[in-house]
Amino acid sequence: MHPVLVDLGFVTIHTYGVFIALAFLGGVGWTWLEARRKGLEAGRVVDLAFAVFVGALLGARLLYVLLYLPHYLEHPLEILMFWEGGMVFSGGAALGGWLGWRVARGHGMPVPPWLDAAAPGLALGEAIGRLGCFSAGCCYGQLCAMPWAVTFTDPRSLAVPLNMPLHPTQIYHSLSGLLTFGLLLALRGRLERRPGSLMGLFLVLFSLARFAVEFFRADFRGGLGPFSVTQAVYAVFLCLGLYLMTRKHSVRS
Repeated sequence: MHPVLVDLGFVTIHTYGVFIALAFLGGVGWTWLEARRKGLEAGRVVDLAFAVFVGALLGARLLYVLLYLPHYLEHPLEILMFWEGGMVFSGGAALGGWLGWRVARGHGMPVPPWLDAAAPGLALGEAIGRLGCFSAGCCYGQLCAMPWAVTFTDPRSLAVPLNMPLHPTQIYHSLSGLLTFGLLLALRGRLERRPGSLMGLFLVLFSLARFAVEFFRADFRGGLGPFSVTQAVYAVFLCLGLYLMTRKHSVRS
């Protein structure tokens, strides 16, 4: 995905990759701080971060390829050209989360406390990373008549159509991530008494926000009746979050 210039009349954003890197570093850094605060082995953060990163990259690309499978069957070499764009966040979240869980279990790490340590960092990463989507024009919204509509003008932008007011769905995602981050910090002292609950709350808030914003998105994400494929994935995340918040907690489960 190439850096683009989004002309909004009052602000410009120049690059996608910078925000994605900042999102990764911010999420990992905050998780490291949370691990130290909780008395966990903070040195393991690097192992977990690498596993989640690899899983997220593969999962996001895999789901995108599946959504556009006829095209990639005709052009199989393009499957590897992820730098030209083509990621689905829900696929990355699913595979990245699973691989991170497997690595934690493999190292004998207490999974629920580590889930709680990672939750605020994930929300912070969402808030920062979505600014990268905004700069590239991907994850764009439907036509919008509201006063906060944005117009993408650069021909390199991934937004469709250009020069038309669209819902700034990337900003909706970013703000929801920032709000979730704040709520997790405000409630962590209470929820950490039940290990895994903080991650459960993150998944619930994240899933509800993503499910809602999907109705304003215009880019193709597959269809399941009136819903998108990604909404189906978030429904699974929502159920997982509710499970983590209501289960009988075991420190090493």
